[in-house]
Amino acid sequence: MSLLDDELASLASVDIDDRPYVPIAVAERYARPERTIRSETELGWLRRLAPIVANHRVTFTISLLTGLVALVLQVASPRVVMAAIDGPLRNGSTSSHSISFYVWVLVGLAVGRGVFGIINRVLLFYVAYGIENDLRVLMYERLSYQSFGFYDRVQSGQLISRANSDIRSVQMFLTFAPNLAISGFTFVMAFALMLTVSVPMSIVAIATMPIVAVMGIRMRQRIFPASWLVQERTAHVAMTVEENVSGVRVVKSFAGEAGQASLLAQRAQGLRWAGIQQALIRAKFAPAMEAMPRIGMGMVLLMGGWLAIDGKASAGTIVAFSAYVVLLQAPFRMLGQILMMSQRASASALRIFEVLDAPIEIVDRPGAYDLVSPAGAIDFDDVTFSYGQGARVLDGFSLHVEPGQTIAIVGRTGCGKTTLSRVLARFYDVDSGAIRVDGHDVRDLTLSSLRAHVGMVFDEPFLFSLSIRDNIAYARPDAPIGQIIAAAKAANAHEFIEHLEYGYDTVVGERGYDLSGGQRQRIAIARTLLANPKILVLDDATSAIDVHIEQEIHQALERLMRSRTTLIIAHRLSTIALADRVVLVGDGEVLADGTHEELMASEPRYGATLAGYVHDGEDLDSDPPEGSPATEEGGL
Repeated sequence: MSLLDDELASLASVDIDDRPYVPIAVAERYARPERTIRSETELGWLRRLAPIVANHRVTFTISLLTGLVALVLQVASPRVVMAAIDGPLRNGSTSSHSISFYVWVLVGLAVGRGVFGIINRVLLFYVAYGIENDLRVLMYERLSYQSFGFYDRVQSGQLISRANSDIRSVQMFLTFAPNLAISGFTFVMAFALMLTVSVPMSIVAIATMPIVAVMGIRMRQRIFPASWLVQERTAHVAMTVEENVSGVRVVKSFAGEAGQASLLAQRAQGLRWAGIQQALIRAKFAPAMEAMPRIGMGMVLLMGGWLAIDGKASAGTIVAFSAYVVLLQAPFRMLGQILMMSQRASASALRIFEVLDAPIEIVDRPGAYDLVSPAGAIDFDDVTFSYGQGARVLDGFSLHVEPGQTIAIVGRTGCGKTTLSRVLARFYDVDSGAIRVDGHDVRDLTLSSLRAHVGMVFDEPFLFSLSIRDNIAYARPDAPIGQIIAAAKAANAHEFIEHLEYGYDTVVGERGYDLSGGQRQRIAIARTLLANPKILVLDDATSAIDVHIEQEIHQALERLMRSRTTLIIAHRLSTIALADRVVLVGDGEVLADGTHEELMASEPRYGATLAGYVHDGEDLDSDPPEGSPATEEGGL
């Protein structure tokens, strides 16, 4: 049992305070939708979304049924009004008793329509927001499992826009489109009842409808490109805002506020132009589409008046027809808005599908098995790797690391040191060759088990906007507070955490920037130590820590690394001193291998490399010597 295990066990009963802490179980973090989108990319976007709608089929069906009931009650009202007018006149009775029956029927119809209409809209919004939630969960799940290569190609602002405004566009259409379908059914029922009253007046009432249909088709064809452009430029604005917020320190450091504001204004103007073009298309067609049914209503009233003069139509018939023409107008009043929303939703859905359809490059192979209780031996066997279509970063790289051994990886900036840790954990797959842990090709292992045994501490620590306790316990949400404290002590973080206002319950700001770089790094180290991996990768993990604190952390790390295989990507002599072996990397391969003393004595390139970034035990900010690669390590 390692020293950390002993320390964690001894501190397991320690309680930080009286406030209860109930971690969230991994299985309860989100509920995955029952169905996902259809995979056939040749299908229309609505057909591809059909399984998502089917997840809410019961509620959706009840919503449609209540909407149809409300519709029937609405369509029945004009016939009751016609009977209320023509009946007493035909019988020669105008007493209140003869009319009161019809009044109560109309009141009953209105109340029923109101009740069923409320149920319809409540359930419809429930379904729409449920679909929105399902799409967000599916998209975030897809993004969570995507490989590093995907994020190398796609801008984060584009993803944020698609996960928010695009999903909202789809949700809004799915909220209002069923109402249009119900309104369409209203048209059919109203026209059928109109035919039973007067065929000539019915034909006149719908005479303008074909013109509306043709205009709607033309509007749909023109508004789709504009809708796509609006969504694309909305994403550009979101990307600009996200980059400015994330990089605010860089912006302010170079007094770039005016330039960034100008860039945002430029992209906002582009969005404004696209939005205006969309509005102009709608303004060109929508008023005419809404005016045509009103022209039809005028024609109905004109013809009804002629028929009434000739005694071929009653007053009740004209009143009922006027009401039915209003019902006929409802779908066409909505048509322009729905067409615009449908095209915007179509463009948004295609942008969403681009994310959901993007293949996940790094996945478990068929037949992959778990890595169980590894000893920690690592072999890089003639590994070749490049990022995308770029130059080779690793070219025939071979290295063997014994279990429990600590290796310092040293090399000029851009030589591929960080890449070794990335391919070891299968953030990327190698182009050729193999990487093995205890003789197992990492591509034959399940990703979850491999990464559970390979702990990473990056040079730029990232903290979530959660409590310090939750940040340390990220890999083990159910870890007792005693173990969290033990890991913090091992990383020399316990003392400064205790001095914070709320101790381990202190919520850090975005990315932990309200803490110092050294404090963030120590919390990141504690997070990795609590996960207790067998293989530890320290990617220049003490670069943000001052020399005094670094020495204290090194004392803890020396004890903890005895039971682990550790790869240290080193830029300081003090960090290199922790290693049993030093491996000099250059040109994508191992240039030299030995102890620090052996390499200093026998390998001039090793001394030249150290001289490029170390002077008197401290990092230099100056450029590396002439001939060193200019590529930043972070890009590899």
